[in-house]
Amino acid sequence: MFSVGSKNKLKRFKENETFKNVLQPTREEIEGGLFSHKGKWNQFFGNDNPIVLELGCGKGEYTVGLSKRDANKNFIGIDIKGARFWRGAKTALEDNMENVAFIRTQIELIDQLFAENEVSEIWITFPDPQIKYKRTKHRLTNKVFLDKYKYILKQEGVVNLKTDSEFMHGYTLGLLHGLGCEVIYANHDVYKNEGSPKEVLEIQTFYENQYLVKGKPITYIQFRVK
Repeated sequence: MFSVGSKNKLKRFKENETFKNVLQPTREEIEGGLFSHKGKWNQFFGNDNPIVLELGCGKGEYTVGLSKRDANKNFIGIDIKGARFWRGAKTALEDNMENVAFIRTQIELIDQLFAENEVSEIWITFPDPQIKYKRTKHRLTNKVFLDKYKYILKQEGVVNLKTDSEFMHGYTLGLLHGLGCEVIYANHDVYKNEGSPKEVLEIQTFYENQYLVKGKPITYIQFRVK
């Protein structure tokens, strides 16, 4: 017998298959160089507007929230959990948002989803900090991931990290300084200390709301990978 949660997931998976703004390539397809949109995202969206990614997009709050703020950019949420971003994809369709898409895949494959210099901005919102040392390779701001971001980002492209994890915030700042990357802005408590961009304060994710209820400070870093 399937639980209610399992039935809902199956329903969302099936519905995702019908959404024109959801792409679900297989890993074999991507690694085999058969993903046809790489280097051609302007054809997918029908324009040459800048591309903004949300990595580990969850329910897609930032993908949808940012797109509502700027119709002159294209926004793509990436997550392996399609049942989560189903909500964001459905909302985008219901609101006729033509500048939104979602990809169900592993984040480590992004350099095979986008061509060199094809992306203008990246958002990483509340990633798993992977605190244990043996999990370092899975942190979304480790050196391997930073190199992937550098490859797909335009020269002046930026990365935004918003997290409740003081460990992730400190680890990333230390790594960025060690690598000589440009830290444009850093704030260890965005709701207490002034100065953060409006989109950092005014767009909140499902998990962020839970952290705020618990009184956890929310941190933010904007940087360029050099």
